[in-house]
Amino acid sequence: MLIDIAAYALMFGSAFLAATVFPAQSELVLIGFLTAGLHSVAGMLIVASVGNVLGSVVNYYLGLGIQTFRGKRWFPASEEQLARARAFYAKWGRWSLLLAWTPIIGDPLTVVAGVMREKLWVFLVLVTISKVTRYLALTAITLQIV
Repeated sequence: MLIDIAAYALMFGSAFLAATVFPAQSELVLIGFLTAGLHSVAGMLIVASVGNVLGSVVNYYLGLGIQTFRGKRWFPASEEQLARARAFYAKWGRWSLLLAWTPIIGDPLTVVAGVMREKLWVFLVLVTISKVTRYLALTAITLQIV
């Protein structure tokens, strides 16, 4: 029982962290648990998806509040980077959130959605579709190989 809780906590934590601006790989953790076959596939999918979506929500709220820190020397993005991100989001809009699962651009997209003041419910629907679809595909591939 305690081992199960620890496994699900590890899955949640890695998925949450991977969705924030910190570098992490939740896919490897999920593949490891699926390959071991000791835990519920559906349980791991749900925990990974919830953790990953909640991590993206942190990014969204960072985007909402980021404007107050512009101009600070330590601010993580230049005006040029912010302008490029805004232009991308203005061009592709909320539908770009369907790419929230992708490496490199996915996490910044969720921050930009906050900067652009996307409606939270729209953000949640699109990001959830993106993240769950990615984990479902990864699970299907893993289970076919194992």
